[in-house]
Amino acid sequence: MAKTIITAALTGAVTPAGYNIPETPEQIAADAYEAWKLGAAVVHLHMRDEQGLGVMDKEKFRESIRLIREHKDCDVIINCTSSGDNRVSGGDPAGNAKRMEHHREIDGIEMGSYDAGSFNWMPGGVFMNTPQFLKELGDVYMERGIKPEIEIFDAGMLGVADYYVKKGHLPAQNHYQLCLGVLGAMSATVDNLLYLKNLLPQGSTWSAFGVGAGHLPIMFATLALGGHIRVGLEDNVIYGKDESGNKIMATNKMLVERAVSAVKAYGNQPATSAEARQILGIPAFDRDAVCTKLGIE
Repeated sequence: MAKTIITAALTGAVTPAGYNIPETPEQIAADAYEAWKLGAAVVHLHMRDEQGLGVMDKEKFRESIRLIREHKDCDVIINCTSSGDNRVSGGDPAGNAKRMEHHREIDGIEMGSYDAGSFNWMPGGVFMNTPQFLKELGDVYMERGIKPEIEIFDAGMLGVADYYVKKGHLPAQNHYQLCLGVLGAMSATVDNLLYLKNLLPQGSTWSAFGVGAGHLPIMFATLALGGHIRVGLEDNVIYGKDESGNKIMATNKMLVERAVSAVKAYGNQPATSAEARQILGIPAFDRDAVCTKLGIE
């Protein structure tokens, strides 16, 4: 059977508090472990501060990763954001450095997001990813052996990513995450998904998600097109509606369980983390080496 990688995006940076969102390192690690046990091969991590706001805090990343790796049976792939705090995402050198500090300094990060361009994230402001930041971030990932997850919100971003591949600031083979449904970027339609998928470089691996109401159409279309899928409270806080039309609030557990059921109903099997590493070209997990670096006995 074909293998489908499920990524669980557990927290996010802009999802409001009060929606069953894990916020502390302890809560994030607990959700990560549960998502892995249910069938997610990858967890995508954001951090929150004491006020519940997205924050680029390397020590919170470090603690979350340590707590995940304390589970001796857990080999989940850890994917950390390079955005997630609009207070340090304006494109200035200090803010740019803060956004990749954890990738430079913390061991155990296997994948990292790479938002391949800037756009108006409506109605809040500009999501800034300057050419200088993208060049430096790509270099950090290559130096540290971190697999880039190139996040594509609009078609032009594929050209930006290709530019940095050709200039040697990104590897030749990358994993693309097609992000649909954010206001200010491409809407979550199957037509847009197919359009982007057909523009991907030959031999790329790819995944997709739809925000809000686009979640299920994009998930099922992605399965039909041979892609991998991402679910989680970063992207969707509403699971659906009950028979009376009332909204059902989601949890990461509910969203991962539904993704696993969808993959199996389609005829595929959820990829294990070991299988996902093979698909993505990530080195095999060496628990002893990682735990030694993290100070875990």
